Amino acid sequence: MARLTETLARRAVERSVADREAEYSVEAQRIVEETYELIERTGTLEPSLRDILAHTGLSTQGFYRLFRSKDELLLALLDDGRRRLVDHLARRMAGASSPTGRIRAWIEGVLAQASTPRAAERTRPFLANEDRLSELFPDEQRESVDLLVALLVDELVELAPPGTPAAMVRRDAEAIYRLVFGILHAHLIARTRPSPSTIAHTVSFCLAGAGLEPEAR
Repeated sequence: MARLTETLARRAVERSVADREAEYSVEAQRIVEETYELIERTGTLEPSLRDILAHTGLSTQGFYRLFRSKDELLLALLDDGRRRLVDHLARRMAGASSPTGRIRAWIEGVLAQASTPRAAERTRPFLANEDRLSELFPDEQRESVDLLVALLVDELVELAPPGTPAAMVRRDAEAIYRLVFGILHAHLIARTRPSPSTIAHTVSFCLAGAGLEPEAR
């Protein structure tokens, strides 16, 4: 009976911990969403903690129960934004009929973030803070970037000649990622939109760099 009692007690503790974790997860997501709203409304690249607390209704103690610092909150927003972008790009790519077409869809989908006002307002602050956050949270940053790069790797693997080393395919995917996001970063900071000719040139340049022929549209 003692063992059963201990088991039941342990299960109760585990349920309590799981309930608290679920509650914290929901609350953290609320803070992420409301910080998005604050950034969109004010247009600031980095809202102050005081403004975040005022907008979300959190106390300082409540905030630090969820995030160790404001930078960790910005990291959560950046990761959330990247994961949403991954889903968006995957849907765009699914509509293409070939690996080359899917790479084109990836590039066009990324640059479209500067062409849609709401997407631009949500994306601008995080690209502006990306270098600093990468230094503070290298592992977390690498993980979320890898989700975007993996979409390209999957397509480049299909197009690569037999026997091409995986490291070379990965290198090409990362080069495309850095070029396209560099262009996106420049347009977001300048609050401009890439022209159709800029997007078309970027696609052609990336495909040529990977040794691929542009697909006829």
